[in-house]
Amino acid sequence: MGSFFKQLYRYTHKRPFRHNENLWPYMRISRASSGEIVSLNFRGQTVPIVDLSSLAAVHSGPIMLTATGPSVKNIRFKTPASFPAMGVNGAWSLGNVVDFKFYVIVDMGFFDQRPEMIAEIVADPQLTLFTTAHGIARIIDRLSLARIRCRLALIEDAAFKIFQPKIPASELGRCYANVRSASFAENRPDIGFTTDIRHGIFDAGTVAYWALQIAAYLGFSEMYIIGLDMNNFSQPRFYESENDKLPTYLAENLEDLIVPAFTHASQVLKKKQIRVVNLSMHSAISSQIFEKADYHQVFG
Repeated sequence: MGSFFKQLYRYTHKRPFRHNENLWPYMRISRASSGEIVSLNFRGQTVPIVDLSSLAAVHSGPIMLTATGPSVKNIRFKTPASFPAMGVNGAWSLGNVVDFKFYVIVDMGFFDQRPEMIAEIVADPQLTLFTTAHGIARIIDRLSLARIRCRLALIEDAAFKIFQPKIPASELGRCYANVRSASFAENRPDIGFTTDIRHGIFDAGTVAYWALQIAAYLGFSEMYIIGLDMNNFSQPRFYESENDKLPTYLAENLEDLIVPAFTHASQVLKKKQIRVVNLSMHSAISSQIFEKADYHQVFG
């Protein structure tokens, strides 16, 4: 039946709507005047989601952003930070030494390949999980709505909004020109950064870029990032082994997309007086973009 609906959707909708084909006709949504999705129904079930407006600037001070580069293996978490952390993907394995309050997963491949970890994440009632409509659909299909105890914060890729046509990368700058919270890199209409995630989040080939935008929206004024290596791509991520590592496209996107995007993010965040410290000393993201420091010196 799923295949039938997918073929029917393709027949009745133009190609720019193709990213919705796995959700139709199972999902129903409504939006606020500010653009974000405020109600969600999937397969006849009402899915509780966080009101994104209620999260705007409600936090302050520092946050730890935990990426998953191999350098995390070198950190001795004897004196973990006393402030909240935002994890991405497999960073969950640090849960015994890092105080996760927020989590971000937008890679559907991670949902497919790490179901046991997903089950643990959504079972945590102290956690707010930021994910997309496709991510929520996968969780419910594979675990059931009843097993979700975390808070779900529904976010969207600014170029691929649900039941709206895809925006080509070259058109993003023009389409968001009137959105005051969105800014774009000079001569790069495909590289955006937002401080209001209700309008959608701009992708740059890495979930860490989503996390920066979310943390800024939440109101944090200091961001310490571990595992933002962006090199040694042949090595497993810190939580992987050679036998179970997932593919990565970071190397292909590094010079043309990721580095320019983080450069732009750095400029936006500095204007907002938000400090970002990269705790991966040998990261390919240079100290001209984010200042660098050693974890053990910063945290004793």
